[in-house]
Amino acid sequence: MASNQQTWPGIGELAKDSASGRIGVVMGEVGGRVQMRPVRGGREWDAMPGNVVALSAREELSARLATKNGNSRVGL
Repeated sequence: MASNQQTWPGIGELAKDSASGRIGVVMGEVGGRVQMRPVRGGREWDAMPGNVVALSAREELSARLATKNGNSRVGL
């Protein structure tokens, strides 16, 4: 793989910032850092590309279920 190719999950995909343990949606790349946003919305944070990893099936299911449960609590 060429060194200029993206190695983290694509834009719009769920991913984990392994440095902080936070799970979020990949929003893009700015200044050599990956921009991520919490699954339920909120302020983006920057992550180093080497720390952004794809979720396991279990982590993804858990994140999606937590979002659904949170939305149902507020009537969405």
